[in-house]
Amino acid sequence: MSATHRQRVLVVDDDPTVTEVVTGYLDRAGYTVERAQDGPSALARAAHHPPDLVVLDLMLPGMDGLEVCRRLRARRSVPVVMLTARGDEEDRILGLEVGADDYVTKPFSPRELVLRVTSVLRRAGTAPASGPQLRGGGIVLDPVARTARDMRGPLSLTLREFDLLAHLLRHPGRAFSREELMSQVWGWDFGDLSTVTVHVRRLRHKVEADAAHPRLITTVWGVGYRFDGGPEGTPDVTPDMTRDVTRDVTRDVTPDVTRDVTPEGDGRP
Repeated sequence: MSATHRQRVLVVDDDPTVTEVVTGYLDRAGYTVERAQDGPSALARAAHHPPDLVVLDLMLPGMDGLEVCRRLRARRSVPVVMLTARGDEEDRILGLEVGADDYVTKPFSPRELVLRVTSVLRRAGTAPASGPQLRGGGIVLDPVARTARDMRGPLSLTLREFDLLAHLLRHPGRAFSREELMSQVWGWDFGDLSTVTVHVRRLRHKVEADAAHPRLITTVWGVGYRFDGGPEGTPDVTPDMTRDVTRDVTRDVTPDVTRDVTPEGDGRP
């Protein structure tokens, strides 16, 4: 990575030791690193010098990482890698729910964090796929313009939600395991598969008429997920249905965030 094309990473953590170590590894990997110790200063820095990615600690004084992530994503679609304490599964799921692209649990390997940052940035910087619009189940997705809509209006999708929907629309009727989706959509050969589960659930809330009874993105028990809309699929919505298209990615987050943590595609009840 040349000095003139160094991507900017904002590291937000109130532990100076963690910040120093992470900054050192990211700097050696070729990134320009800025630091912030709390939420307000992180938001101010992000507004003044928009970063290419944010490494964000969940446990911050005053304003926690979830709120910082919400406010960052309300401004622009910046990739976020969260740092969470080991065992705080509910917090990790909440982080994904509000739009984080990945997370790393503490204590963590700095080398692993650099790999995660590189993977997320590579995916975010991938050139838009060329080709015709994708259609299925009443959804129209434009890979070049990166827009999606259905009969209710535009779909407000995060980076990963858009890529996941595009992948499913390209392969209607095919069942994918969560491992396959993580590899083919996220580009990872490692990671917590609940990432896929959470993104499927959020996508259902945005494209299904009834997310509790999905007809487009269906669960194939013991395997994973399948898109059943097909190129000529029948929309699950009617023209008079309305959508609040201005809602941001923080919607649909409820205290009962652990109910779908058990992977849907592993055959367990």
